[in-house]
Amino acid sequence: MTYVIALPCVDLKDLACVEECPVDCIYEGGRSLYIHPEECIDCGACEPVCPVEAIFYEDDLPEQWKDYQTANAGFFDDLGSPGGAFKVGAVAHDHPLIAGLPPQQQAS
Repeated sequence: MTYVIALPCVDLKDLACVEECPVDCIYEGGRSLYIHPEECIDCGACEPVCPVEAIFYEDDLPEQWKDYQTANAGFFDDLGSPGGAFKVGAVAHDHPLIAGLPPQQQAS
């Protein structure tokens, strides 16, 4: 099991969760953040600090965002398991589900 980042993060990418993650498993894509499903230790530290409530335990992911579980895992198909987001830095691409979304308006 793992945590998943869903639609509210797209085009926002608030990094509070990255700073809170004790194992550095939250990676930055072009438009969203992604939690590595094999590196995540299910500690839950990221969930309460997300300002837009975009992070869910995979079993609690709302039905309308179920595809984000596949998108989170699929983001790492080419990247593999580098063992930490910090050493990789921001990655210029996104999973096709995220890349294909229209720009997301964020509340001011």
